[in-house]
Amino acid sequence: MVVMARPKRQGVRRSEMVSAATTAITKRGMTGLRIKDVAEEAGLSAGLVSYYYPSLEDLLVEVHEHAVDRFYRRRHDAVQDLADPVERLRTTVRLGIPDAADDPLCTVLYELYLHASRNATHSALLSTLFDLEVSLYSTVLEIGRSQGVFTPSMPIEEIARTAVSLEDAYGLHIIARNRRIEPWTARNSVLRYLDTVLSCSIAEFAAD
Repeated sequence: MVVMARPKRQGVRRSEMVSAATTAITKRGMTGLRIKDVAEEAGLSAGLVSYYYPSLEDLLVEVHEHAVDRFYRRRHDAVQDLADPVERLRTTVRLGIPDAADDPLCTVLYELYLHASRNATHSALLSTLFDLEVSLYSTVLEIGRSQGVFTPSMPIEEIARTAVSLEDAYGLHIIARNRRIEPWTARNSVLRYLDTVLSCSIAEFAAD
């Protein structure tokens, strides 16, 4: 019999299950993932997990929502107090590309990206994150332009969309363990693109 947690504990339980599902996806991937795998990772019964999430898809949607929020907030919060547009831009680029193939948050996001082609909810979440990341770039580019630091050669939104797309492409290769792509070289490639379209000299990242 599943014992129902008190209301104030339900949020904690859900958070624990989302965290466990995130870990399970990082370890096993999406293929063949079961409620049982999440329960084992959380140290809970499969029945209890199913009580909160009647289907695996219900849980995956919450995992995706949580990952989108964490990834965006991490980048957003890191640049809010940076007054220098160039340093703000470098930090935005740095946090947009995973440090390694075993980055848990990025691994989960890329695993769920595959789900997006077959599921409207996940597709919407993918689009939401893309729009949020574009807004991060657009903001810093507007700040830099207003201060005379950046001189964009094309519309700011177009530059922002391209930067995010480059990040996503490089990030996929890093998570997939492409030995030809290193995080620092990927970041520098994005910086070189921005340097060119903004007519601004941006210091590159040193080798890891």
